[in-house]
Amino acid sequence: MDEVEVIYDGSGAAAVWVCRSLNDFSPLSGRCFTFVFRRRRKIIGALVFSGWRPNLDVWWSIYTTDRHWCTVKVLKTIFAAAFETLNCRRINLLVSLNNLRSLSLVSRLGFRKEGVLRAYREDGQDACVFGMLKSECKFLRRK
Repeated sequence: MDEVEVIYDGSGAAAVWVCRSLNDFSPLSGRCFTFVFRRRRKIIGALVFSGWRPNLDVWWSIYTTDRHWCTVKVLKTIFAAAFETLNCRRINLLVSLNNLRSLSLVSRLGFRKEGVLRAYREDGQDACVFGMLKSECKFLRRK
């Protein structure tokens, strides 16, 4: 299996791609930054960090075209960015109720379902709110 690279995207182009793919432009309404996932020099996904409140929390929006993006190395990198570099105590994300693969993935990663936003999406779909506290993250180096 080819290694997945995690690269900071300062241009904002990947954030637009993620939001367009998810049909949700709310992450672009404020300050955001993006990590791109590449395999064989091809972009296979990206993670947008938005709504960052220093020392409190950050919102994640993830979009991928290849399930192989999710390696332990990638997970350690993105969780360290949120919890250690940004010093957040929690990560938040939304997943549409009809997105069964994403619901399964975020649960396996350790995110906890915290509520449902009824008819939240433009198409009327419900969205689940998930959160993870720093103390719950299994991808950080413990001291």
